[in-house]
Amino acid sequence: QVQLVESGGGLVQTGGSLRLSCAVSGRIFRTYGMGWFRQAPGKEREFVATIRWSLGSTNYADSVKGRFTISRDRAKNTVYLQMNSLKPEDTAVYYCAADPVGRGSALSRDYDYWGQGTQVTVSS
Repeated sequence: QVQLVESGGGLVQTGGSLRLSCAVSGRIFRTYGMGWFRQAPGKEREFVATIRWSLGSTNYADSVKGRFTISRDRAKNTVYLQMNSLKPEDTAVYYCAADPVGRGSALSRDYDYWGQGTQVTVSS
């Protein structure tokens, strides 16, 4: 069993930055992939970024490319999402997720474990 706990959300002005963290507990195998998704009010959950736990290879949604960076610290069992140049449309609850197979997928159904989410609000 894997547990995920997000932190680092908050209120920031347009153009500002935030770094989200996802603390991972339980047994993580080298095959795992970790992802960030977000859900805005009245909208479906959408893919943000993913990283393979072992290789560190990454994939991003077009909407965040060049602004967001996903990374992981295997020694600390933590995944990060550095968010720069934030826009009001980035406002959402951000979720960390784990895929035991590490597909690098953008589909939420491929992720078996989810955190409780952290709110990010970008004011204009």
